[in-house]
Amino acid sequence: MAKITGNEISPGTLINYDGGLWIAVKTAKVKPGKGGAYNQVELKNVTSGTKLNQRFRSDEAVDEAVLDKKDFQYLYTSGDMLTFMDMESYEQIELAADFVGDQAQFLQDGMKTLVQLYEDRPIGIKLPVQVTLTVTEADPVMKGGTAAPSFKNAVLENGMRIQVPPFVGAGEKIIVATEDGSYVRRAD
Repeated sequence: MAKITGNEISPGTLINYDGGLWIAVKTAKVKPGKGGAYNQVELKNVTSGTKLNQRFRSDEAVDEAVLDKKDFQYLYTSGDMLTFMDMESYEQIELAADFVGDQAQFLQDGMKTLVQLYEDRPIGIKLPVQVTLTVTEADPVMKGGTAAPSFKNAVLENGMRIQVPPFVGAGEKIIVATEDGSYVRRAD
């Protein structure tokens, strides 16, 4: 474990504190008129999700946790469990669909993902920034509505409903942002 001082904690820093693994969500450096300066930190427990506000003095040392990041390949879904394979050792792990969250709808067979591990335990997952999906249904274009920028409803192959430009039709492949599920552009 690497030791860091209380004033080195910034948003995104992962620390071992009070017997748990915490990530800094917000920080504010405070210099009161009386007394020593401190760093006011909002922490979120990685495993339970509970939040904690804590003051760290600049001379106080805390343990910074180090994450391993490994490439995994998405294989399949079985019930509410998602199966991934380590690209180096070919070992398989199962993660609950709620662990991946809303981004699980973007998973495709063979997709390469980045899994963040702490002491060989998965604590986070990152998907590619964009995915290519096929439009299965699209509303018809309204005639005469081209003067103002407009969008229409569409349903994708994964069942997701999004807004697309009027020129996109059923059967076309489009690129969608995994962060918010928004239309980016037509696929080449």
